[in-house]
This record gives sequence, structure tokens and C-alpha cells, in this order.
Amino acid sequence: MRVIESSELILNPDGSIFHLHLKPEQLADTVILVGDPGRVETVSAYFDKIEHTVSNREFKTCTGYYKGKRISAVSTGIGTDNIDIVVNELDALVNIDLNTRTVKDTHKKLTLVRLGTSGALQPEIDLGSYVMTEVSIGFDGLLNFYANRNEVSELEMEQAFLKHTNWNPLCAKPYFNYSSSKLVELFADFTIRGITISAPGFYGPQGRVLRLPLADPKLNDKIVDFEYKGRKITNFEMESSAINGLSRLLGHDSLTICAIIANRVIKDATKDYRPAISRLIQQTLDKLATI
Repeated sequence: MRVIESSELILNPDGSIFHLHLKPEQLADTVILVGDPGRVETVSAYFDKIEHTVSNREFKTCTGYYKGKRISAVSTGIGTDNIDIVVNELDALVNIDLNTRTVKDTHKKLTLVRLGTSGALQPEIDLGSYVMTEVSIGFDGLLNFYANRNEVSELEMEQAFLKHTNWNPLCAKPYFNYSSSKLVELFADFTIRGITISAPGFYGPQGRVLRLPLADPKLNDKIVDFEYKGRKITNFEMESSAINGLSRLLGHDSLTICAIIANRVIKDATKDYRPAISRLIQQTLDKLATI
């Protein structure tokens, strides 16, 4: 049995995992992921009881109970690079014995649901609506560093997209993967099923121009026009691809739901998205309490 070296699995002096500062007993099997550490408090305000609160850098965790269901709320910060840290460390907490540094014989599956904000890419998607990522598209390239990337990717859709966009070879190769079908069905009644791009930045990678010109000024137009088996790309955000890709490789259920706070096609944005986020949090907690 392979022992994972201390340089590869770094633990803190108290035995907690390096970045999240969590110990295994402080994590629930059901996890709500949010970007903003302050939003962890918004989620945990709905809890009936709080067991643990742990913070380090942008990573904050609160574990408690909602209607009898043990749930952790974890902040990830922004971007798929942070998701690489968070998902790998969450998996290590439940599937690696931190004392012996060996993989456990019995695999534990986590349920990971990211709640965030997003910009719509189709004119008919209303501000304040909720898009559920059924398929995620990674512009970040993260999954390309892991073995078996193709085994969890939708390769036909990927090839169709590369051809349609005449993809710039200087950019990371996109990867396409599905969310958990179980979670998609659980949240289908109040969301729009979407195909979501995770961009590796907020400005140029999402087609925004301030002072720097874009390598492909027509890319967003090509994204909006892309259609695969009757479906179009619905929205931009910055984390879902890595959550889905890593979760599928590691054997976890994952899903992202985003409140639409801007529409990039009609050039409109909401003035206050906090009420929509609060409703999304409560509806998500109610759904998770049933499983």
C-alpha cells in the first residue's frame, strides 16, 4: 500500500489538512460550496445548530444541521485553481487516512453543490433566474493535468466546439463534463438546465475589454451561436468545470447552480442580487435536507 509523502499531502501541526485547516470529523458528507467567505455566514444562518467553524485565508468552513441534515458550507475563493485545492482536500479528508497517509479501503462519496452568480449568454435568460449547470465547459485547462481526463469528458461535444470556434491553439484545450444526474433531477423544478463555461478570468477570458484587446474578438459571438443537439451555451462563471471534472474522477456527486445577475447579450445587470442568492440558498438547503 502506497504511503503518501509529507511533501504531497501536507498537514498542519494539529493534524488538519493544509489549506482548509479541517480535520475529518469537522466535515459533513454534504457540502455547499460558495466563493465568498462571507457567504458561508449567509448559509450557516439558516442552520438549526452549528458544530464547527474554521477559517484560513479565503477558505472558511461552517458545519452544522439544517432540518436534521448535517451540512458543511465551504468557501473556495474565485477560480478553478482554488477548486483544485478545495476538492482534492475535501476528498482527502474522507478517503485518505491522515494518520497513516494511505488511501482507505472503503470509498466515501461526497455531495458537492456550488451556489454562485453568473452572466447569461442567451437573451431569453432572465435576470434573477437560476441556471443549473448540467454540462460544464472548462476553459481553464485544469483537468488536462490529470490522467483519465477523456474518460470523464464529453468528447463529441468538445470536438464540435473546437471546430465551430476555430479554437486558438495558444489557449488551453477546453474540456466538457456532466454534473451528477441525481443532483440535476433533484434541482430541476426551479432551475434552467444549462451548459456553462468556466472561464480562467473575469475580463479577457469572458470577452470583456478594458484596456487590453482580445486575441479573438469574435469568440463570444461564436460561443453564443454554438449549438449541440439542439442546446446552446447558457452562461459564464469560473468554477463549475473543475468541480465537475475532479468530482467525476474522484467519485463524488457535484452540481453548480448560479443566480443570473447579468445578461451579456442584452447588456443588462441586476442592481442587487442578494435577495436572489438568499432564496437560492434556502431552496437548496430544503432540497439537500431530503436526501
